[in-house]
Amino acid sequence: MTLELTLSTPALLFPTVSLLMLAYTNRFLGLAAIIRKLHGDWKVSPDPIFLEQIQNLRNRLRLIRDMQTLGILALLLCVVCMTLLLLGFAVAARWTFASSLLLMTASLGLSLWEIQLSGGALNLHLRDIETRHDRK
Repeated sequence: MTLELTLSTPALLFPTVSLLMLAYTNRFLGLAAIIRKLHGDWKVSPDPIFLEQIQNLRNRLRLIRDMQTLGILALLLCVVCMTLLLLGFAVAARWTFASSLLLMTASLGLSLWEIQLSGGALNLHLRDIETRHDRK
């Protein structure tokens, strides 16, 4: 069974990718604000907990960069797919669209991983509060 790939099929990913890129950019900007605040706090009062936070933030920044890269590549392949369809290369268009879907899936997988790391960062704060509370 073959599924007919029309020009509108890859075009369906455009709004999805645009919304995802907006969400990824917002996460990046939120992380940038946290890093700037952490830098200011470190200058005032260096705390060992900051070092754990820095490693977590580095990993999250890398993931967000990779999420954005994969999302952009998925969108680019959608454009290539549409071009191939217009030129009459249906088989190449199918493979390109399938690749685009795989890249989008990978981007979403990295997003899930970054969310898990975000929870880990919050747990560092909670652990620090508990440790300081236990010392009193």
